[in-house]
Amino acid sequence: MDTEQATGHTRQEAYSIYTPREKWFIVFLIAFGGLFSPFTANIYLPAIPTLTQAFHKSTELINITVTVYMVFQGVSPMLFGTLADQIGRRPIFAACLFILCASCVGLALVPTNAYWLLVVLRCVQAAGSASTIALGAGVIGDIATPAERGGFFGLYSVGTNLGPAVGPILGGVLSDHLGWRAIFWFLCIASFTCFLVLITFLPETLRSMVGNGSIPPPSKIYRPLLPVLGRLSEKPNTSLAAKKSFKNPILLFKEWDVDVLLVINGLYNALYYSVIATMSTLFKEYYPGLSETQIGLCYLPTSAGMMLGSVVVGRILNVQYQRILRQLALSKGADSDTFDVRTEHGIADDYPIEKARIGVMPYISLVFAAALAGYGWCIQYSVNLSGPLILQTVVGCAAMANMTASQTLMVDWVPNQSSSVTACNNLIRCTMGAVCVVLMDVILRSIKPGWTYVLLTGVCLLTIPLMYLVMKIGPARRKMRKDKVLLEDERVKS
Repeated sequence: MDTEQATGHTRQEAYSIYTPREKWFIVFLIAFGGLFSPFTANIYLPAIPTLTQAFHKSTELINITVTVYMVFQGVSPMLFGTLADQIGRRPIFAACLFILCASCVGLALVPTNAYWLLVVLRCVQAAGSASTIALGAGVIGDIATPAERGGFFGLYSVGTNLGPAVGPILGGVLSDHLGWRAIFWFLCIASFTCFLVLITFLPETLRSMVGNGSIPPPSKIYRPLLPVLGRLSEKPNTSLAAKKSFKNPILLFKEWDVDVLLVINGLYNALYYSVIATMSTLFKEYYPGLSETQIGLCYLPTSAGMMLGSVVVGRILNVQYQRILRQLALSKGADSDTFDVRTEHGIADDYPIEKARIGVMPYISLVFAAALAGYGWCIQYSVNLSGPLILQTVVGCAAMANMTASQTLMVDWVPNQSSSVTACNNLIRCTMGAVCVVLMDVILRSIKPGWTYVLLTGVCLLTIPLMYLVMKIGPARRKMRKDKVLLEDERVKS
């Protein structure tokens, strides 16, 4: 019998030396860092009309700076996420924030006759800011057990969702009152503040380097300036450090169960962008009495819904994990208080982690689909503004709930490549989101908002069979990956 089956498992060596409060503090730190990817993208948007005048360029040319940002937002985490899985979270996190800060200084000082430099610096800015999301997911994979990950990803997603909520409003205020350069000076100060906070408090968490946190890091760059976390740690246990070998993140695309989950996540991100990216245009056309400021405030319900969805689904995932764990313990005749399904190489084969993570997603998808269809018809018939705003909140809540659940499962599947798989997820999400933004204008002109969002509702419903497919084939694919890792370990030992 496989010794890593859940039968007879008892609580193992502590997965992490950090106390629950310390873990929440670490998640808060990385959520602060993860804020910058969406925040940097959204705070820039209100300044586009001003930039067209300042640089004497057309709106189409200034929009290229948005396009290249999205391209590098998708590609750069593939590099930095992989580096973080190999050489450590802390130095790469600090490097990304430093790159972001430096690029913001350059953007704040860029001459208005150097449009090419604006484009280049936007690429650099995206490279620095976008990778922080993948790095944060890696940290959560390092410190959190599967039972805790849902809640931690919920809080972490709150940080990343603040960007779309406050970015456009703050960008508009800064651009109107202090000029467009003030946006970049603000980002410079904010990112440098985050840089200082992280190098002061954030410990290195990469398990191949520090194990569960009890192994001292190899050099000073991996140590916080104020090492206040993990001070009540146990003696170093080098057996808890995973073996370190380079793993190409591109190879994750060969895992077709991972691909299916990436497509599901990417589609929900695209469907979310179908609402958020067209909102200002549709509201200006169907609610002509709204001012620019009022339209900007209409973004808040969606972002509030996303933050609510991330927190609620985090709690649901933790409850689901424990409920299924108790059921499995009961079926094995074991004590649910001491029963564990963690193994050296991830989740035990007979624990249905797929069901625990995405079992609620089909039901959430039905709510999402209904809200999406209703939103389109509310816009087309210009019903009371409260109608589409309420439905926006539901769309944001359901979209983030599904994306958080699927993201958590990805990290459960490949915990030793948590930053890399998040980078792959980011690449697919950004690509699908960009394609959706391009297509939405054409579709809306052809069939109007009502039927456009009915069409998108059909796309949403098509993801439900894919979710059941993941729950069906996921356990076998997960076992295949674990067996492959075991063979590689035996080859290294021999």
